[in-house]
Amino acid sequence: MNKTPIRVAVTGAAGQIGYSLLFRIASGAMFGPEQPVILHLIEIEPALKALNGVVMELDDCAFPLLKGVVPTADLNEGFKGVNWALLVGAMPRKAGMERKDLLGANGKIFGPQGQAIQKNAASDVRVLVVGNPCNTNCFIAMNNAPGVPRDRWHAMTMLDQNRAKTQLAKKASADITAVTHLAIWGNHSSTMYPDFFNAKIGGRPVTDVIGHREWLEKDFISIIQKRGAAIIEARGLSSAASAANAVVDTVRALTTPTAPGDWFSVAVCSDGSYGIEKGLIFSYPIRSDGKNREIVQGVPLNDFSRAKIAATENELKEEKSLVAELLPK
Repeated sequence: MNKTPIRVAVTGAAGQIGYSLLFRIASGAMFGPEQPVILHLIEIEPALKALNGVVMELDDCAFPLLKGVVPTADLNEGFKGVNWALLVGAMPRKAGMERKDLLGANGKIFGPQGQAIQKNAASDVRVLVVGNPCNTNCFIAMNNAPGVPRDRWHAMTMLDQNRAKTQLAKKASADITAVTHLAIWGNHSSTMYPDFFNAKIGGRPVTDVIGHREWLEKDFISIIQKRGAAIIEARGLSSAASAANAVVDTVRALTTPTAPGDWFSVAVCSDGSYGIEKGLIFSYPIRSDGKNREIVQGVPLNDFSRAKIAATENELKEEKSLVAELLPK
């Protein structure tokens, strides 16, 4: 095992998602059982004491693949030479809080992070934004790092995909692995569109397997769109372990070849595919060859789907206009 360690930066490393995520990365769940890693753990100054406790726990796990830990509150040190930047830390959403309230506060976090990634990260750096509102946070960071190619930037919608797959599998009394071709379109918000029309269960269209069209068009979409809020209501805290699991799933999906004909969901910088405004961070069906990824073309969209996709695109355009002053002139 002489592989060069992958350097992985995690912001908000002492937070709830971070705590669920770091041990998965260090154990090999993200990059495989033979790929060593060095963790760069980035936190704000008041959280450094808690972060030190997390570092102690990482030490106490004696992970064979963990070749170093760099805890810091300095963005330049935190992103120095990293191959992956997982931007998890964000202003938390509290019960009753609207996403728009979050945009301004989080924009001030993600602009400087984008600048620090451009200045310090490895030339092959790839970025996944998890902290919400993740699409627009990613948009802000990307536009503050014009030297980092736009195809390196991602925002997470895998949690929505996993939630949607589970609901479809339960409704059909099918195994979760039977659900394929499920795309999340648009914003990671209550406007996202989980596209059941193109999804399959056991190779058959979901609309054939689950004949209850009204449930699919109303209840199913509503459950997925509001699942995050439902977990906050039940737990008193936002989803953490399931979000961390989706981070692992996303990085694995991007770094391993996609099963033939299938796809997965992640938000990327729009190139105009499907008529979406160029430059928006928009979730599409994506496939990867293990090194490069592409937007899947030619997915059929009916009028119902187009209307849902237009609504989520409009929300992203609105968010873009609200953060205009946080972008470099």
